[in-house]
This record gives sequence, C-alpha cells and structure tokens, in this order.
Amino acid sequence: MHNFTFQNPTRIVFGEGRIGEVGGLVPPDSKVLLIYGGGSAEKTGVLNQVRRALADFHVVEFGGIEPNPRYATAMKAVEVIAQEGIDFLLAVGGGSVIDATKFIAAATNHHGDRWEILTSRGAVVKSALPFGTILTLPATGSEMNSGAVITHEENGAKLPFLSPHCYPLFSVLDPTVTYTLPPRQIANGVADAFVHVIEQYLTYPVGARVQDGFAESLMRILIDLGPIALDRPTDYEVRANLMWTATLALNGLIGAGVPHDWASHMIAHEITALNDTDHARTLAVVLPALLDDQRGPKREKLLQYATNVWGISGGTEEARIDAVINATRNFFETLGIKTRLSDYGIYGEGIEHIVAALQRHGMTELGEHRALTPADARRILERAQ
Repeated sequence: MHNFTFQNPTRIVFGEGRIGEVGGLVPPDSKVLLIYGGGSAEKTGVLNQVRRALADFHVVEFGGIEPNPRYATAMKAVEVIAQEGIDFLLAVGGGSVIDATKFIAAATNHHGDRWEILTSRGAVVKSALPFGTILTLPATGSEMNSGAVITHEENGAKLPFLSPHCYPLFSVLDPTVTYTLPPRQIANGVADAFVHVIEQYLTYPVGARVQDGFAESLMRILIDLGPIALDRPTDYEVRANLMWTATLALNGLIGAGVPHDWASHMIAHEITALNDTDHARTLAVVLPALLDDQRGPKREKLLQYATNVWGISGGTEEARIDAVINATRNFFETLGIKTRLSDYGIYGEGIEHIVAALQRHGMTELGEHRALTPADARRILERAQ
C-alpha cells in the first residue's frame, strides 16, 4: 500500500425528510443559483421542497442540464451568475447535474478559455464558487468527490476534470426521493457504482487489505441489492443502502493508497460522445471485454475478485477467470443492461472513430500500468462486439 493523504471536506446530511434542512446549510445572505435537469425534480416534488427550504434566500433557477451535461449549457449558467450576482450554487439532481455544477463553479472563477479546465484535467482551476447538492439519483458519487465529466457536443468530446476546489460543501441524501425513478436509471446507477469500485480494486495487489475488503463488501452489496431495488422501489432500507454504497464507491476512501485503472471509463466516455449512449451502459460494454483482454496483468486480482466477491472456487485458474468475467457480464444483463457494442449500433467504423478520439484527446497511456494504447483499445472494443 502506497503513502497517501485522504481528505474529503463534504458534509453528508443523510435520511428521510432532511431536504428541509438545506436552508441552514447554505451560507446566510447567499444569492443562490438553483441548478437542475429536466422535469423529474419538479414532478416528484423535490424542487418544491427545496424552494420552501430556501424561502428566505434570493434564488434564481437554472434548469435544463442534460444527461451527459453539455459545455454550452453550463456556459449559459455562467452568464446568469454574472448577470445576477450569484455567490452560491445548489445542484438538485443526479451526477449529471452535480458534474455540471462543479464545472459552472470552476468556470465562473476562471479567467481565460473555460475549455482549458477540461483539457488540463482541472490543473488550471485555482478557485470555484461554493456549492451544495441535493442528490436524487445514486450512481456517480459526484455528491462527495471533486471530479466531473463534461461533454462538448460540437467537438465530439467528453472529458473529465478533478480539482480540490470542487468538493461540495454539503450533500443532502434522502433515499425516498429515489422511489419514483425509472428502473433504467436505477439499473444504470447500480452498474456505474459497481464499475467505480472495480476501477480502484481490480488492478494488482499492493497489500491493502482494508481497501480491498471495503471494495469487496461494496460490490457484494450492489450485486445483492441491485435486482431487489428494481423489484421493490419503495423499500427504504434497500434504497438507503444503495444510495450510501454509490457515494462510498467514489468518495476517495477505497482508492486511497492503491493503484487505479480507469481505462474502461476513458474508452466508454468516447462511446457516449459518439452516440450519447448512457454512461453506465457504455461501461457495461467495455469492462467485461477489458477484463478478458487484460487477464494476464490483472490475473492475481481477478482470482481474488472471483473468490471474495463471487464465491467462485475450484477448477483451473483460467476457468475461474472465465467464470468471474461471465458473472460480471451476467450481472449487468440481469439489471437489463446490454453488454455488446452491437446492442448499441456500433460496428467497425464506430470503433475506428472511438480509437481516433482517444488518440485526439491524449488517452494514449491508459490503465494502472499506463500501458494501454489506442491500438489496445481497438482490440478491446473488437472483443466487445
């Protein structure tokens, strides 16, 4: 296990009915920009809960943040902030809304080309507007980390950034607001959280028993609760555990002091940029193919994953690795998520587009060993057909 420093300044306010406390979490006398997505937050009544809680504040609303949030839309919010003298942001939504809010917070304070925030992976960010979140969809963990992913539609780019200036001050997590989510979104959230854990776990051994054990527990919980969450949408205990698991999957704790992969994410981002397929579904396509392709470098952790997460034992090592990769694919399929590129209309020409985009965006040394090239990505994508 490597030397590390772990710091996470986000305050979590968890439980039923706690959205009503948000007025006491926002700094007094703030001018608040309330940022949200489409109509779901309005239909479910979450926005009205927030409006009531912020009755004593000057509030301006900005809706229309897309799934896979767009750079152009976020820049419109930056203009509103300048016009209205906004000094605090509040995101109401899932990972897309929260990611957009992080970018808006950083872009507001950035002097120069705001696209540099993404091309520099956040290195140019020196400060950001303060913000909080009201989480409505457990999936990305964005409510308790400092990362975001933004899509530039005109450039055909989907790029991530990280900045220590972009942690939420607070995040309110009320599991009951997830009861009315469509099954597709719940399935996506389970898959997204699962792959977040995998990316920080399934690399090579470094003697990190605590992080490994924690990661294995989170994966077993998702395997157990994912299908139940789809069958019992108003089960508070299930939704509460699912929400907290998704947060812990990417708040930095299980990844502290251990190697990370993230190759599946970088390749999958380019699939979404190509045809706007749901992020979680692109991950479910890439991950099994990547594990199969990288069974040599990942051998020890694949065998550990097979035993400790899936209870696979007996037979040769190769047979166990085959079995655990199949189990991973079947888990996504059980959630209703297709796991082949052909399921999303992507064939040879599309693969070449994705590989070229990886090259163009500097994604040429991926994985825990920085050894995966665009040529390797092509082979993985062909395996995912």
